[in-house]
Amino acid sequence: MQDIPFVSSGYRFMVTEAPTMKMREVKGELQPATDRDGVPAFVVMLFAKPREAVNGRRAKGEEIKVTLPADPGDGFEEGTYVELISPVLNTYQVTNDEGRITGSGLWFKAMGLKPAGSGAAQRAA
Repeated sequence: MQDIPFVSSGYRFMVTEAPTMKMREVKGELQPATDRDGVPAFVVMLFAKPREAVNGRRAKGEEIKVTLPADPGDGFEEGTYVELISPVLNTYQVTNDEGRITGSGLWFKAMGLKPAGSGAAQRAA
């Protein structure tokens, strides 16, 4: 399954690494990752932490990498709280030359970012 929508409103997202152009290694060289139309993708590292306590305990968060289809622009520096626009998740698996699965997991994608809250970027205290 691809591009599975998910509700992200139960999480707070804080930028831990500002958006940068997504790169991939091709024959030992780093090249910009592009979509089918040749448009470069971007990635942003976010710390995702649940808003609500679970069973009376404050849940731990996790750092995630989110792929974006375009540069989200200025204002998304480290420490900025953001919301994801149209977030989806995808699954992947890695196979070796013998066809055996050597790894699998999830990756996140969103159509963009926007400052959290009332439209103004909120900063960590």
